Amino acid sequence: MPRGFAVPAAALLASTGLLASSALLTAVPASAVTHGASRAGDVCFWTAAGQHGSSWCYTPPGYTDVPEFLHDKAASFRSNADTAVYAIDWGRGTCYARLIRAHDLADNWPWGARLDGVADTMMGCEVG
Repeated sequence: MPRGFAVPAAALLASTGLLASSALLTAVPASAVTHGASRAGDVCFWTAAGQHGSSWCYTPPGYTDVPEFLHDKAASFRSNADTAVYAIDWGRGTCYARLIRAHDLADNWPWGARLDGVADTMMGCEVG
């Protein structure tokens, strides 16, 4: 008969508490970020080509800085939003905005090496 994997109750409670406390430390507005699978209205970015690796999702409206693990490191994206959004690059004395069209995707996105934030407007930036 196959045996299941047993986890001591103390270890299970400790890991559950750790997860709950880390969730409180990383809490952000629901309109800004989701992790994991994208939902309707989200624009999601991944650290690896082909929509693989660590991910982060933006939900319009407004501006949001990307998390540090994705800052200047986005390799792919997928938009499930019904509206265009802009990838924002701050630096070199100005800012640049790159259009991401509604329902667009890129499995190999060179511009992601410049990604600092995402917005529903160009934020007064130059076209980049």
